[in-house]
Amino acid sequence: MSDKPIFVATHPRACSTAFERVFMTRRDTLQCVHEPFGDAYYFGPERLAERYEEDEKARIDSGYSDSTYKTIFDRIAKENSQGKRAFIKDMAQYWIPPSGKPATIAPSLVSYKRGVGTNTTALPDAPVTAKKPGPLYPYDTKGEPGNPSVVPADLLANFHFAFLIRHPRSSIPSYYRCTIPPLDEVTGFYNFRPDEAGYEELRRLFDYLRSVGQVGPQFAGKEATTNGTNGANGNTNGTNGANGGHKGIEICVIDADDLLDNPSGIIEAFCKSTGIKYEPEMLKWDNEEDHKIAKAAFEKWKGFHEDAIDSTELKARTHKKTPKSDAELFKEWSEKYGEEGAKIISETVQACVPDYEYLKQFAVKVPPPN
Repeated sequence: MSDKPIFVATHPRACSTAFERVFMTRRDTLQCVHEPFGDAYYFGPERLAERYEEDEKARIDSGYSDSTYKTIFDRIAKENSQGKRAFIKDMAQYWIPPSGKPATIAPSLVSYKRGVGTNTTALPDAPVTAKKPGPLYPYDTKGEPGNPSVVPADLLANFHFAFLIRHPRSSIPSYYRCTIPPLDEVTGFYNFRPDEAGYEELRRLFDYLRSVGQVGPQFAGKEATTNGTNGANGNTNGTNGANGGHKGIEICVIDADDLLDNPSGIIEAFCKSTGIKYEPEMLKWDNEEDHKIAKAAFEKWKGFHEDAIDSTELKARTHKKTPKSDAELFKEWSEKYGEEGAKIISETVQACVPDYEYLKQFAVKVPPPN
């Protein structure tokens, strides 16, 4: 069984913070690190996002304008070396240049070598030396064959990856709402950017990790077979964390709708796949200490996590979600956001559906609750 730091890669508005709250209750064995890489992605000298490119004041006021990918990995290394297993939840897109731009290694990570900090992920000093107006990207560094991210493959290999997805017809309207009045004054996101939807980047990271054998071929929630099929594409051998002759850990993809329909079953399957002891009590956090810790962790992304902050447990929804037609959804979005907003949402949803459906085929399946 892998004991590497767990990295749950996701996209915006995937119910991921509610998912994370479950594991924040396991403070005896886990150290949760909440969405750390947005600091470098949006605000730091290695930033990839364009959202704050013309707003230096916002970058400075964030408090993260000096954050590099190295400083964040160093923080995770520290968390993971204090007797607890690090549990990181973050957006895959924070490592991947937007709009399909080619990736090269972040300057602060170019000195990373296999064997340096293997147990803690600590990195040697590699300061960002380039000084030029505007962002460093595109970096004056080289990429790695097939690697869609700015993170070296040897560093990626230090993590136990799992994935969390949600249908774009739910996530995109939720994200759009955070970028318009009145919520934009709280979030600081004053316009909706389709290039921040995150589905394409999540799929690219997933496919890359599979291609190099870091995840798969075994599927979470399924027994290994010797001459049958297993999961979406089949496999012939493997056990959790080892996969027989393969080095990869199980493919573990969680769909938010499955999670909301059957929280206990999905969380138990996730725990089994990632080597976390499952206890039903994990699904409840209605006490002062849990709320205090969650509020402090989620505070930096104001406006995005209020529902998760105010929650007390993860329980199954009483009515399973009934799919709506495209026409019904467009009417609903038009009533909430106007016809222009509905058009933007609809176009973004349609662009993201193929990547979602591709990842969905790998999703963990568990028996329905009694």
